[in-house]
Amino acid sequence: MARELPPLAQAVESYLASRPRAARWLERMAGRRYRLATFPDRPHPVVVIAHRGRYPARIEQLARAVEQDWAETPPPCRDAYEEILKQAPGLIVVQLRRKNVCGCLGHRHVLVKEIPFSEPHDAFGDAAVGEMDIAFDRVESWLAQPIMDTALDTQFIAGSRLKEFHEQQLRFRLLSILLHETHHMVAPQATEDVVRGRSLTFYREALANYVEIARATLSFTIDRSFSRLGKE
Repeated sequence: MARELPPLAQAVESYLASRPRAARWLERMAGRRYRLATFPDRPHPVVVIAHRGRYPARIEQLARAVEQDWAETPPPCRDAYEEILKQAPGLIVVQLRRKNVCGCLGHRHVLVKEIPFSEPHDAFGDAAVGEMDIAFDRVESWLAQPIMDTALDTQFIAGSRLKEFHEQQLRFRLLSILLHETHHMVAPQATEDVVRGRSLTFYREALANYVEIARATLSFTIDRSFSRLGKE
């Protein structure tokens, strides 16, 4: 059963659907789409994924990271971002791109440029709006923790779960970048080392927890993906 959207997300969906037909037509012609995602344990921030609509599976990966994977990370991972998410803008617009010219994984935007969200609107109530971009292709090829990522990839390559593992790994990367840039929004004075250290710790511990659960719940005799885990 689909989870009911919190009030702010419902208001934003209604706002997007009620805009002038000409504006919506121009967006559709340009391939512009919006996908809302909400954290399951809080009414906000509401994440608005702005995309060109050419890669629906990629959009759903980011949405699933917010809507499902967040809740499945260990409590200490979520606790590390509790205050940051409390102080975050009520609406976070994510421009999901294939790549950035500079080669970065993502950026926090000082100004909101996505047109439907660039000006205050009654539908937003008193919620602030923040914006970032995430470069999907760059994230997909990024080794967040090179030694750990390579070692785990080697463990999974012999079995049937490698594709599933890579998709989960990607979603944790996307989620860690979303949290990273949200941290920058909330604490622009924080140094990059501090912000990066927190987001990489989140990624490392979330991925390790996923692997431990897989090891505990899968039969080593049926699925050889995990047959060597813990032996090297």
